[in-house]
Amino acid sequence: MSSQAAPIHFAGSQFGDQRHVCAFFRSPEEKYRVLLPFIKDGFDCGDRAFHVVDPDQRKEHLHRLESVGIDTARAESSGQLKVYGWNDAHIDPSGRFDQYRMISLIEEELKLGATRGFTVSRSIGHMGWALQKPPGLDDLVEYEARLNYVLPRYKDPVICVYDVTKFGGDVIVDILRTHPMVIIGGTLQENPFYVPPDEFLREVREKRAAQDQ
Repeated sequence: MSSQAAPIHFAGSQFGDQRHVCAFFRSPEEKYRVLLPFIKDGFDCGDRAFHVVDPDQRKEHLHRLESVGIDTARAESSGQLKVYGWNDAHIDPSGRFDQYRMISLIEEELKLGATRGFTVSRSIGHMGWALQKPPGLDDLVEYEARLNYVLPRYKDPVICVYDVTKFGGDVIVDILRTHPMVIIGGTLQENPFYVPPDEFLREVREKRAAQDQ
């Protein structure tokens, strides 16, 4: 991605070149208080929005967007807004999490936004699907690390949303280490704990090899 990518304001700061973010929240109210201004700003700028949400909360998610003045029906009709249920995104038709399928889907959506004339696609993925523990879940942190090979090719922010009250501490630590940017306490900041994907994936391989012995 070019270092000349336009800055995008978010959570009391702004993005530079690194735009892969883990966002840690403790409640839906805190989550939407931080995310809605970012989403609304995107619509005001003419950016595209690509969201993955709990399919049971899709209507609630759209209602939250409408509460800040976004015409969701019009946005979906025009292609400016795409909302997937996570059963159609992270979870494949067999009920399994396939990290490579999901990475391909994200890249397809980013390319689609560009081909439709949108300067930026602002992507938000709600990660609560992982709490259902589908087959393939062991690849979650590997997936987050591998995204760092793909996303630097684009200028589109990708926000991975985690509820810290529902995920274990060991998972949160690994998730933290796979994102160059982080939102903690409602503020976007560079992540000092980020580990580049080559190093992180080497650790994963070594850990699995030790477990297999």
